[in-house]
Amino acid sequence: MTKKVNISTLSGSGTEAVTEAVATRLREFRKKQKLTLDALSLRSGVSKGMLVEIEKGTANPSIAILCKISAALGVSVADIVNVASSPSVHLVAKKDIPTLWTGPMGGSARLLAGTSGPNMIELWRWEMQPGEHFESAGHPSGTFELLHVEKGELQLVVADTEWLISSGCSAIAKTDVPHQYANTGDTKLVFTMTVAELH
Repeated sequence: MTKKVNISTLSGSGTEAVTEAVATRLREFRKKQKLTLDALSLRSGVSKGMLVEIEKGTANPSIAILCKISAALGVSVADIVNVASSPSVHLVAKKDIPTLWTGPMGGSARLLAGTSGPNMIELWRWEMQPGEHFESAGHPSGTFELLHVEKGELQLVVADTEWLISSGCSAIAKTDVPHQYANTGDTKLVFTMTVAELH
């Protein structure tokens, strides 16, 4: 007999629960690798003070900081925010999907799902209002992204080259270099993105 699971009825969590999950998971990964806060700070390039605040659950780290920490620990961002897959099917209810970036005009970047690192794949959904942008210093070597624009036009800048991706179009980009996403149009931008970091 097949067991049915209705994902919409699964328990959810808000921003506080995500912050708490990040604090707990970071501490677990760090201790499992027998790393001091000083050693993780040196390895990740994130200040010891910020690491302390994250582990205490009093800081709301940016995507860039989470990327640095996860790379230093050899895990994925999804591992740290606790939406990573497990050996069986891992369902992520709508209310459990973390928002890891909020734009000044209400845009958002949500990590829909992701596999465990160090080889990892993440699925993101971005919404950007006109004038919003996001900059990344670059991911670990070999990282690439698959992007699909659902609405509006995405301005993608990779290594000083600008690309305009229109609604209905897709792109593949190597993002182990500095890059930026922006909405330079006058309507809302919505795009999905898969990040693959394969070693």
